[in-house]
Amino acid sequence: MSARRPAKQRYPAKQRYPANQKYPANQSLAGRLMVGQTIVLLASVLTAGLVASLVGPPIFHDHLVEAGHTARSPELTHIEAAYREASAIALGVALLLSLLCALVVSWLVSRRLRRSLHDLTETAREVSQGRYGRRAPVTGGGSELDSFAVAFNSMASRLQDVEATRRRLLSDLAHELRTPIATLSAYHEGLADGVIELDADARAVLVSQTARLSRLAEDIDDVSRAEEGRLRLELSRQPLEDLITAALDGARPAFAEKGVDLVRSPGGGAVVVCVDPSRIGQVLGNLLTNALRHTPAGGRVMLGASRSGENEVAIRVSDTGEGITEEQLSHVFERFFRGDSARDRDRSGSGIGLTISRAIVLAHGGTITASSDGPGHGASFEILLPRA
Repeated sequence: MSARRPAKQRYPAKQRYPANQKYPANQSLAGRLMVGQTIVLLASVLTAGLVASLVGPPIFHDHLVEAGHTARSPELTHIEAAYREASAIALGVALLLSLLCALVVSWLVSRRLRRSLHDLTETAREVSQGRYGRRAPVTGGGSELDSFAVAFNSMASRLQDVEATRRRLLSDLAHELRTPIATLSAYHEGLADGVIELDADARAVLVSQTARLSRLAEDIDDVSRAEEGRLRLELSRQPLEDLITAALDGARPAFAEKGVDLVRSPGGGAVVVCVDPSRIGQVLGNLLTNALRHTPAGGRVMLGASRSGENEVAIRVSDTGEGITEEQLSHVFERFFRGDSARDRDRSGSGIGLTISRAIVLAHGGTITASSDGPGHGASFEILLPRA
């Protein structure tokens, strides 16, 4: 017979307010600030009055005695009473005016703070509801609030970019899946109706479309594993020259078929790096394929390496192709981003290769950047890797 599990301890639920409900005035930051400043001001007034009533009369009495008045004369008593009344009236009026001025200033500061916080809260609420184009105003309520507003706007901009990427990803996925699925469905219907015979041509089409779906699934899995840091690297000391040569030899047939020159840039020397050769080969293959895709026949693609400082080596892939606009440069490594609006997979690819390449380079402790002088001026990708 199993032992009975102890009952879970229940804690009192915290009071929650809906997103569209205003908090009570005594729980808002501005309200608490106003109350706190009022308490401090009242305590200051009471302290000043108490100190003046206890310290002032004895000092005034001593000065009168030193001036020649007898200690118990009626004249001295009358003078001290007049002093106490005048001091109490003057001090009371001064403290009352100071209190009123301080309350007004505190109210103005609290009101400004409340307005700034209200604007930030409203903006955050709208962003949380999916309106990522909303920005918090920088009201000049203080360096801290202004810095917070700027940071919040930067976060909102990033969320807006992520949402745009997500929508583009879904659109590209739908396109990539639509064509092979439609082809497979048409062939299956034709086979079922007897319109199409299962000959060699039909088998080739079915195999190619199935392979296309499998390749897309593998690409998506590679992206997920790369971005989640689940790539397994088998590091070893590799001569950089061997990596460059292997990448060039593997890419030459495709370049020769399209009529694009593939050139080995001088430099690099006898440099050794500690990398996973298959993964770095995948990165170089992706960069060369990307350069070939965007370089017309008669163009040229250059692959080379050089020392970068004392502890790094730079690998560059440059082309004389279409180039990249300034707006596209900040998105070339995003998932499923493609530089043109064409939907042809053979023309512009799925946009996964550069994303995987960046993740692999980062896993090796390196960096990868893209640069271009604009459309028609080619593009260049540079990889920085630590030397062994």
